[in-house]
Amino acid sequence: MDDQPITVLVVEDEALNRRLLRRYLTRAGMVVLEAEDGSVALDLLRGPAHEVDVVVLDMLMPRVSGPETMVALRGDDRFARLPVLVTTNLGSIDAQEEMFGLGASDYLHKPVRPRELVARVRNLARLKRGLEHLDDAERVIMSLARMVEAKDDNTEGHCERLSILSVALGQHLGLEDRDLTALDRGGVLHDIGKVGIPDSVLFKKGPLSVAEWEIMKQHPVIGEAVVAPLRTLQMVRPIIRHHHERWDGSGYPDGLAGEAIPLTARVLQVVDAYDALRTQRPYKKALTHTQAAELLHLEQAQGLWDRVLLDDALAMFQSYRLPPGLSW
Repeated sequence: MDDQPITVLVVEDEALNRRLLRRYLTRAGMVVLEAEDGSVALDLLRGPAHEVDVVVLDMLMPRVSGPETMVALRGDDRFARLPVLVTTNLGSIDAQEEMFGLGASDYLHKPVRPRELVARVRNLARLKRGLEHLDDAERVIMSLARMVEAKDDNTEGHCERLSILSVALGQHLGLEDRDLTALDRGGVLHDIGKVGIPDSVLFKKGPLSVAEWEIMKQHPVIGEAVVAPLRTLQMVRPIIRHHHERWDGSGYPDGLAGEAIPLTARVLQVVDAYDALRTQRPYKKALTHTQAAELLHLEQAQGLWDRVLLDDALAMFQSYRLPPGLSW
């Protein structure tokens, strides 16, 4: 646990109950804030002065109730991960299911036992702070990936387009939400391994030598190693490692073929190839959708792409419009 004391917001309409909860928690060295209903609690949380670790929330309150407060918290991105420990007189299975369905992290049955309260609050605060550290590390890695992209003037907007198009194609294919999240992040992170490739190789004007090409082919492996320690990015690892595999097994780094290539990696690689054809580079003009489709079909016939996936992708791309501010 961090050195900073745990800050708890107690939301309870009964003054005596608030006093008891404050006593139990302050004796354990915690900082306690109080609110007599959900409206006051939400105003306090949205203010600039307080960083709350855990909310202890009574479910039965006048004005803004516990369930209404929970819905408001879980609907606000700032508090989506804020642990909420519910206190209630309701002990039925149905009541518990309702609480967890609304987004409760844990619950205690009244009357609350001091030692149990303190232990539950400490555990929830530890979880929250651990997730915040993971978030900080993820933000650093995402920023690093954008710095890699920014070093190459020819790929401006490439990562953002890949994220948007990959998610759109994933939705078109009916992929699960966790895969869509991986594709969104994979669009940004797929080439993060290039941070470990020397600029003399990465930005060489002419063709790469055999030795230089072997160095370049290591960037998916390097990229996977960069994100491997983060649990929040585990679903992105197959995209990073395998986005240069090819349907016929001629790709790298593992020479995977066919459906052995993870589907999310196949989605991103088709989007990546399409985006590269649609954009202007120093060595080529931007192609129209029709021209890009013809070339990708030729490459598919040579064994590079999943034919069914490519057909689905091109059908979607034909009518797809990038959001305002993005273009090829």
